[in-house]
Amino acid sequence: MARHIAIVEDEAAIRHNYEDALRRYGYQVSGYADKHSALAALQRRLPDLVIIDVGLGEEVEGGFELCRELRSLSRSLPIIFLTARDSDLDVISGLRLGADDYLTKDISLQHLVARVVALFRRVEALSGGMRDEQLLERGPLKFSVERMEVSWNDQPVPLTVTEFWLIHSLIRHPGHVRTRQQLMDDANVLVDDQTITSHIKRIRRKFVKVDPDFDRLDTVYGAGYRWKPDP
Repeated sequence: MARHIAIVEDEAAIRHNYEDALRRYGYQVSGYADKHSALAALQRRLPDLVIIDVGLGEEVEGGFELCRELRSLSRSLPIIFLTARDSDLDVISGLRLGADDYLTKDISLQHLVARVVALFRRVEALSGGMRDEQLLERGPLKFSVERMEVSWNDQPVPLTVTEFWLIHSLIRHPGHVRTRQQLMDDANVLVDDQTITSHIKRIRRKFVKVDPDFDRLDTVYGAGYRWKPDP
């Protein structure tokens, strides 16, 4: 069965262009012009991926609000923000709400499809070729690839798809510094360095919320990041 993608975009011409491009690649696509109609439909049945414009009609941050609602329904649903707004604040706000990717509307349709394919590739890896690493344990950390579950001191840590694969890259090589480029390659994500930094900060905050003394995720300035090995 074809994967189902929902597009929430208030400009009809843009929405139809995205719909047509994704359908040509074999995806089932549903389009919505506003937050309310999208939420009503998606609450009944979640798609496999959602592309959301930040500004929806007169709701300047309607896309952010929709993302928050969808994250409450599923922490693992892949979400991409696609918008004309590209300020650092907007990007960080979108990632903080749990988006997996953030694209501006000046990208080509081919680039959009490539990012969608990369995000699905990460999802497919959860049930595909990584079965030999079903459960990784690093001290208090338990990491289940098959279930896409992460816990610290037996307390669940809710991660998005992108955050999940970034942590996976780090814990496979404890003590080794992973550059931002290596993290992007391992997570199948094409973003700038600042976006990787935002993801890492968000991951660290989630662990600290579970354990205020959490200190395993190191920033190695000028080099990248590492997962500190067990003492």
